[in-house]
Amino acid sequence: MSALALLRPELRGFAGYRSARSDTVRGEVWLNANESAWANAADPAGRCRRYPEPQPEALRAALASLYRCAPEQLLIGRGSDEAIDLLVRALCRPGQDAVLVTPPVFGMYAVSARLQGARLVEVPLEEAGGGFALDPEAVIGKALRTGARIVFLCSPSNPTGGLVPHADIEAIARALEGRALVVVDEAYIEYADQPSAVGLLPRLPNLAVLRTLSKAHALAAARIGCVIADPALVAALRACQAPYPVPGPCAALALAALAPDALAATRKRTAEVVAAREPMRTALAARPGVRRVYPSQGNFLLVRFEDAGAALAALLAAGVVVRDQRGAAGLDDALRITLGTEAENARVLAALWAQEVAA
Repeated sequence: MSALALLRPELRGFAGYRSARSDTVRGEVWLNANESAWANAADPAGRCRRYPEPQPEALRAALASLYRCAPEQLLIGRGSDEAIDLLVRALCRPGQDAVLVTPPVFGMYAVSARLQGARLVEVPLEEAGGGFALDPEAVIGKALRTGARIVFLCSPSNPTGGLVPHADIEAIARALEGRALVVVDEAYIEYADQPSAVGLLPRLPNLAVLRTLSKAHALAAARIGCVIADPALVAALRACQAPYPVPGPCAALALAALAPDALAATRKRTAEVVAAREPMRTALAARPGVRRVYPSQGNFLLVRFEDAGAALAALLAAGVVVRDQRGAAGLDDALRITLGTEAENARVLAALWAQEVAA
């Protein structure tokens, strides 16, 4: 069954808004979009005078090549956040359908569900084998009982750093075919030793994968992300998207970042982060006051402390800002620390050591 069948009934066949750039036309004098005839004084080259392509063709092709999918399977948006919001709005009927998440996990799934009026159901990750693990049977059972329309799986998971094995993704998607869309958020997959779930798409019509240039590609401010899914679903999501989701300068920067030399530099930096991850985990675990440092497949480490508040204060006093996870379920003693440069990692360790000495 096509994923298109999971759309809200009133959006099936919805054409959306056709902007002035929706049609591919040729011309020399463009007077169809009510744009200014003159460039802004701050933009003398006029790069921002015209509305951008809704889905920049060259960037879409480059991303499709990078992620090994067809261009028609890919929709570009403002980071993964827009893709999450689009999926919830397009599939979930307010007050009727549910969104399933696996806490502790990225908070935007819950935010988007609440904004849409969709029920939020949870299947918490379980601590096992020194890390956090997903129970696929529990996810399937809860999704079927609650009528979940979307199941979000974060892999590697933020903030725990764990992966969802492909076998579990496939089992969940097959069990929920025709009932729910399984969305795998791969914001950190470049740091992992598991390939992308995009390779599962040909045999799982109710699977979608989220990718972003914000993390490994160091383009967080450019806000370039995408959803990769069945082409019919992608087309339906495009109809629900704002007319001009990709600013021209951001698209140009992203395209330059996907050139061979830039990609080679990105892969080198990513490899450096991966190489530093386990030594940093070992060093943190050896610090007094640290209860546990979880293994991670991302560019961060989740750390439990005897006194997380004091550890946070010591880091801030040293000018180091980390993510306070104490408000997340089951993580009232935890901080998430991104892996930085060698000097930045050393500063984290020194601050935590100084805190213990002062105590």
